[in-house]
Amino acid sequence: MDTGNLRKRIAVIGSGFSGLSAAAYAAKSGNEVHVFEKHDQPGGRARQFRTEQGYVFDMGPSWYWMPDIIEGFFSDFDYKVSDFFKLVSLDPQFEMVFSEEKISVPEKNDEIRELFEKTEKGAGKKYDTFMQSAQFKYEVGMKDFVTKPCYNWLEFASLKIAGSALKLDLLSNFRKYVSGYFSDPKLRSLMEFPVIFLGASPQNIPALYSLMNYGGYVLGTQYPMGGFYQLVLGMKDVAEKQGVTFHFNHEVKKINTENGKVVSITANDKDYEFDAVIASSDYYHTETLISKSLRNYNDAYWKTRTFAPSCLIYYLGIKGKISHLKHHTLFFENNLDDHIDCIYKNKKWPAKPLFYACCPSKTDPDIAPEGCENLFLLLPLTPGIHDEEVVREKYLKEMLERIEKHTGETDLISRIEYKRSYCVSDFISDYNAYQGNAYGLSNTLSQTAVLKPKIRNKKISNLFYTGQLTVPGPGVPPSVISGKIVAGEVNKLKIK
Repeated sequence: MDTGNLRKRIAVIGSGFSGLSAAAYAAKSGNEVHVFEKHDQPGGRARQFRTEQGYVFDMGPSWYWMPDIIEGFFSDFDYKVSDFFKLVSLDPQFEMVFSEEKISVPEKNDEIRELFEKTEKGAGKKYDTFMQSAQFKYEVGMKDFVTKPCYNWLEFASLKIAGSALKLDLLSNFRKYVSGYFSDPKLRSLMEFPVIFLGASPQNIPALYSLMNYGGYVLGTQYPMGGFYQLVLGMKDVAEKQGVTFHFNHEVKKINTENGKVVSITANDKDYEFDAVIASSDYYHTETLISKSLRNYNDAYWKTRTFAPSCLIYYLGIKGKISHLKHHTLFFENNLDDHIDCIYKNKKWPAKPLFYACCPSKTDPDIAPEGCENLFLLLPLTPGIHDEEVVREKYLKEMLERIEKHTGETDLISRIEYKRSYCVSDFISDYNAYQGNAYGLSNTLSQTAVLKPKIRNKKISNLFYTGQLTVPGPGVPPSVISGKIVAGEVNKLKIK
């Protein structure tokens, strides 16, 4: 890597996955790196908290997919994931509950193939064909396509990417692509579900993202013992080993510029001078820290973007065990498109919602008191919606009733020992998230690659952006990649 002509003093705003990644890679190249985090711990949306009763809750991400991407981060610094935490492979990977039946997705790929064949005659062979194509997209997409800074389309003119353009299925939509392989609605739902993480309807997501199916189902669903926060702690440890300094409880209130350059940042009423700034904070919010004339995008631009959902989350400590509930369970008894329309078209609370339940105490006994369950519930919502407590409680009651129907348990609400809700307004107050979005920008075709917000400020030469609102997009592995991309660009910066 070109590290420029001098050791640089770099500020990173925010310590989510992209910030941790950017800090570690920038410091590895010999720069002096300081991370400013408004909270008292690292992780951003992936923070963790403990209760007096002994429950340990991951606040955000819970699906450990694309393990090779995460392993790649640690190997870049001559470490292994196992140096920092223990991974357990989940079997089943997850369960999907439909109105009349449920499907458990097994750990092993050949057993998934058998499940498809059992559900729809001939679907086993089609599953193999689907995953062969998905593997190709994963290997080209995650190793080449998403690693570009995306200043312009010429970056994608390499023989490997250009020659693979048709096979990457960039111009076909995911729903049509899946329906070309499978007829059974349950199998279609199984294949469509992973792209919900990308924040849009399967009708508006490029078929390229079948790579998610490979990165999840074939590579497997894993869990870091101690919670997803172990990944945060591992990345922070790596960053510190490179010399990164962390400043917690330091909220950046202003980015100070002179003559088209950042000269300092203001945090806790004190100015800190830097040669470059990497903002892992919300992109829109970051731009409110500079004058309007220097911003990449105005308010009108952001209003025209398609954002991934926000969500209603409940962190629940439940007395006693919940039988017949898996580590990951997707409650898909209702129509997916109806819920998606409430997010993107109607912009209202869903009448018949889908939701996700994570019960990590099924795998990890240390995150709940003995004989109790740690339960995380998540219901996707349209960003910006009003989320008063009475409405939150209404949906909690419905989610618990559906869990009771699925498991045969009774009166779960009376067994709640700890309860905390988290919704749109909390994403705004805690993360300055635009309209309280939880996952960044949707990966629609019109918001892919070069069409995403740029990683570099066009008028301030030493201000850069990283994270889920820029390239490559939402999700933990893409955020880790985003940090690496930006660190590489900052390393090329020449100091005058």
